[in-house]
Amino acid sequence: MSKTLKIALLGYGKMGKTIEEIAVEKGHKIVFHATVDTQDYSDLSGADVAIEFSHPEAGFGNVQRCIEMGIPVVSGTTGWMDKMESAKTLCEEKQGAFFYASNFSVGVNLFFALNERLSQLMSRFPTYQAEMLEVHHTQKKDAPSGTAITLAEGIAKHHEHYTGWSLSRNSAANEVFIDVERVDPTPGTHKITWQSVIDTIEIQHIAHSRTGFATGALMAAEWLVGKSGCFTMRDLLQL
Repeated sequence: MSKTLKIALLGYGKMGKTIEEIAVEKGHKIVFHATVDTQDYSDLSGADVAIEFSHPEAGFGNVQRCIEMGIPVVSGTTGWMDKMESAKTLCEEKQGAFFYASNFSVGVNLFFALNERLSQLMSRFPTYQAEMLEVHHTQKKDAPSGTAITLAEGIAKHHEHYTGWSLSRNSAANEVFIDVERVDPTPGTHKITWQSVIDTIEIQHIAHSRTGFATGALMAAEWLVGKSGCFTMRDLLQL
C-alpha cells in the first residue's frame, strides 16, 4: 500500500462520503471535513492533501485556500472554469500542487482520449455532424457537466469544423449540440454521435456508480503528494 495520508475532504456530499469510505479502507486517515456550513478551516493545516468536491460557488475558494496554506489539492468541482487560470497562476506563484479533473474515472479519461482520436479522424469527413447526450442525476448543479464540456472541447481541438458547444439544437453549425437530461438515479452517461445521411457512429461511456470517480480522485491524491505544479488525469495516466 502507498504511504498513509492525512486527508482533508472539502465537500461532504455523496462523492465526499464515497471517497472517505475508500480512503479508510486503504488505511488513510480523514483529518478534516468541510461542509457548506464550515467556518473554521484552521484544522485543515494538519492534512497532507485535500480532496475537493464541493459546489461551483465554493470550488475556487477552496482551491485557493489550500494552495495558500501549502496543502496539495485535488479538485473535481465543476462550474468554476472562468477562474481556472487564476488558480493555475496562484499555484505557480506559490509553488503549490494542484490537480484538476472534470472527471476522475479512469474509464472516462480513456473515453476522452478515444473521443479526441475519433474527432481527428472525422475532421476528414465533413458530411458527419457531431452532437452529444449527457445524462446525470437531478442533484447535479451544473449543466452541461464538466465531462461533457471536456468532450466538446476535445472535439473542437481536433476537428477543424467545430469551435465550441451549445445547449441549443438550433446552434450554429460550428458548435456541438449538447442535449442535457437529469434523471435519477443516473451517475453519469455521455454519448457522442456522428451522423450522416448514410450512417451513424456512436461512442458512449456509462458510469455504474460513483466508485470509479472516487477511486480516481484518491489515486490522484496519492500521486500528487510530494509534487509541485498543475496536473490533470493525462499526467497521472500518462495518456
